Amino acid sequence: MKPCTPPPPLQPGDKLCVVSPSGALRETAAFHAGLDLWRSQGYRVEPVPGYDARWGYLAGTDAQRRQQLWQALDDPDCRGILCARGGYGGARLLETWQWPSSLTPKWLIGFSDITALLWSLARQQMSGVHGPLLTTLGSEPAWAVDRLFDWVRGGSLLPIHGQGWGGGVAKGLLLPANLTVATHLLGTAVQLDLSGVILALEDVSEAPYRIDRMLTQWRMMGLLSQVKGIALGRFSQCDPPPTIPSFTVAEVLRDRLGDLGIPIVSDLPFGHDGENAALPVGLPCHLDGDRGQLTILSTED
Repeated sequence: MKPCTPPPPLQPGDKLCVVSPSGALRETAAFHAGLDLWRSQGYRVEPVPGYDARWGYLAGTDAQRRQQLWQALDDPDCRGILCARGGYGGARLLETWQWPSSLTPKWLIGFSDITALLWSLARQQMSGVHGPLLTTLGSEPAWAVDRLFDWVRGGSLLPIHGQGWGGGVAKGLLLPANLTVATHLLGTAVQLDLSGVILALEDVSEAPYRIDRMLTQWRMMGLLSQVKGIALGRFSQCDPPPTIPSFTVAEVLRDRLGDLGIPIVSDLPFGHDGENAALPVGLPCHLDGDRGQLTILSTED
């Protein structure tokens, strides 16, 4: 993976476009709460026509959702792209997708299914933000909202803390992802070179055996031996059914990752169903497996 560059800082009055590249919009009240928060910062936030379309579980056909992205990218006044929600469908857009040859740097903000778009954009060496969607921003604590707004305005990011597993300290390029989405990008043209990265993973609604199955695939492909460290966020709604014998998701993570001999920090405040610290894609970071700390570095460090 090559280092990425963040877009120019946002200024009050800048236009931000809203797109729905994945699942159909259902959480209307939460969506409008997210819009209000962005507008409270002085930005002109404008949904792209079709953002509320529906085609099965998707926010419109693949062609319609690609058109939303193209319209936002082609708009010379648009300085950033806010994703309405995750769900599923982003990877479908990338089957025939080509970023514009003269791509103007714009913020791309989202997480979960938006992992596919963030990874694809990182191949262009442009840094998106793995952070709150419009439908989740309104439920974030104040510090997480401020963290996101500070970052897009050109500020710095404070370290985040979790449970250190040991392994010392590693420096690498930060690559955040939803585990399930990222697993289904492996072996495709969207997969990034993982050599030397700090991989940051989260997931939701996956039984422990499914987490096991995905991490085993990463191991068998030799990918986890390439990364310098692993930062684990929240794995929410991943409890096994009480009537079925099972490991816990925490036990699975320890079993599948604990023997890698690299710094690992778990229980970091990012992911679904709780505080979701904004994480920039493709920027240098330090992961301290002894102190349990993830620190975003300036591009000069």
